[in-house]
Amino acid sequence: MSRPLRADIDLDALRHNYQLACDLAPRSRSLAVIKADAYGHGAVACAHALADLAPAFAVATIEEALALREGGITHPVVLLEGVFEVAEYTLAAQHDFWCAIHSEWQLAALEATELSVPLSCWIKFDSGMHRLGFTAPEAIEAKARLEASGKARDLHLMTHFSTADSLTPDYFRQQLAAVQRLAESLELPLCLANSPATLACPEAHGSWNRPGIMLYGADPLEGANEASRRLKPVMTLSTAIIAVREIAIGEPVGYAGRFVAKHPTRIGVIACGYGDGYDRHAVDGTPVLVDGQETVLAGKVSMDMMTVDITGIPEAEVGSRVVLWGKGLDVNRVAASCDTISYTLLTGVLPRVPRFYHGGRLSMVAESSVEASSTHA
Repeated sequence: MSRPLRADIDLDALRHNYQLACDLAPRSRSLAVIKADAYGHGAVACAHALADLAPAFAVATIEEALALREGGITHPVVLLEGVFEVAEYTLAAQHDFWCAIHSEWQLAALEATELSVPLSCWIKFDSGMHRLGFTAPEAIEAKARLEASGKARDLHLMTHFSTADSLTPDYFRQQLAAVQRLAESLELPLCLANSPATLACPEAHGSWNRPGIMLYGADPLEGANEASRRLKPVMTLSTAIIAVREIAIGEPVGYAGRFVAKHPTRIGVIACGYGDGYDRHAVDGTPVLVDGQETVLAGKVSMDMMTVDITGIPEAEVGSRVVLWGKGLDVNRVAASCDTISYTLLTGVLPRVPRFYHGGRLSMVAESSVEASSTHA
């Protein structure tokens, strides 16, 4: 590959972060959430790296689940949003996909579907997120209907917290109390904690937890705690300087001339842009590492290039290595400069950026099991 932009994926860090989730909740089992192509890291490769640790995986769609099967993953896979079409229930039964049930139409469709085997079903309760899920009376009815249908097995109750990352957790505690009351009345095991709750809310550790973003080393909490400081970044997005420009006082850089030199300035042009998934909304001053030294973005992000101020790094030149986030530069800091969150940056890295996998259980990952755009290193 001649273009220097790359995403290095540290599978040992991924395993460390998953083990941290398990250590924080020793009485729970932890689903490894690898939806959205493992938050941009490569779902098949990440699943293989976690295969000896994780009892099950979780994704958003049946297409994501089928891609895992095609990649050689045989673990149970939870469909967090359930099915989108009735025919998907047949595929779920064939492939041992566990289905969330969050609405009347999904419940009725399951009752009407002929299945080869009953499905593991996870009843979703709307405890206050108000996206998907049944009310408490509806969840009670759903359990009774699933049990009567003969189409369901291993029933669980699940919910999703909207404020577990908050420094003021009052609403989270309200949600938790509601789902715990319902679970007691239904006598069902709970699938509860997302990444923030796994890290900071031991009272929300259920029979199953659902760590997601924390697996990839990004801290989801509003304020870091002792546990989240132990997370290790999995993706390091890096590139190189491809040109150096000497800019006089008063001269603009980039589209619309947003950055104007206030003193003689050396500008490094680097190979990365919004066409690769870097956020176009990054402001001047967004942190960047050049040859291990921190500097800043200077000028608007273009489709294929960006410009950074290397005035204070006189040794920087064409070929100097640039880290955009990852080891040495917290992705959350970059996200804050883009008025977004780490989730959007990581999942937004586009397929033309090659992934290079390191560590983990790579020796056990067949070449055909990893996306064509991925590379082992």
